[in-house]
Amino acid sequence: MKFEWRKHEKALYGAKSIPALVDIPTQNFIMIKGSGNPNGTDFSDRVGALFSLAYAIKMGYKSTATENILSNEIHDFTVYPLEGIWKQKNVDTESAAGKLIKENLEYTIMIRQPDFITSKMVCAALERVKIKKPNQLYEEIIFDTIHDGKCVEILHIGSYDNEPFSFGQMDRFAKENGLQRITDCHREIYLTNRTKADKLKTILRYKVN
Repeated sequence: MKFEWRKHEKALYGAKSIPALVDIPTQNFIMIKGSGNPNGTDFSDRVGALFSLAYAIKMGYKSTATENILSNEIHDFTVYPLEGIWKQKNVDTESAAGKLIKENLEYTIMIRQPDFITSKMVCAALERVKIKKPNQLYEEIIFDTIHDGKCVEILHIGSYDNEPFSFGQMDRFAKENGLQRITDCHREIYLTNRTKADKLKTILRYKVN
C-alpha cells in the first residue's frame, strides 16, 4: 500500500474556507530555520535542501520496503507538503504601523514525515543525499517533533499578501467562541505552489486555549 496524505489524513489537510477549531496531534518533521524575505534566494535554497532530503528519505524507505514487501504493509508514501512557522521581529512596532516587513520575518520551514520514518532512516538518507546532491544547508536540517494541540485554522485561497483577511476571520471566530491565541507565530501549510497567485491554497493555523 502507498500512504497518501491527501487520502488518508483528510482531517488534517482538508481545511475549509471558513474558520474551524482543530486538535493537531504530535507530528515528526525535517526542518530548517531561516530569516528574511521569503522571496529571496536564501529561502528558496532552504526549501530545495529540504525537498532533496525528503525525497531521499522516501526513496530509501521505498527501497527497503520493496525488498521486504511481505513484511511491510506500507511500501511507499507521498511526500508531504511544505509547511512554515512564521514570526515577525519587532511585532509591536510594526503592528502599530499596520505593516508587514518581510525582511524582519523569522521562520522554520519543514516537511512532515510519516510516523514510520525513524531518525535512523533520516540520518541514512542525509548521508546519501550529501554525496548525490551536495548542499551545505543540509548541516542545518534537523529531525524533530512538534505538538500543536488546539488550533484555529482556515483554508486561505489567493495570494500570500492577502492572508490578513483570512487571519481576521480566524480572530473573529476565536473571539466568538471564547478562544485566545497563545503564540505570536502561526503555521502555514502550502497545498499548492505552482499555480496563479489567486488560486494558491494555504492552510493557516495558530494555537489557542
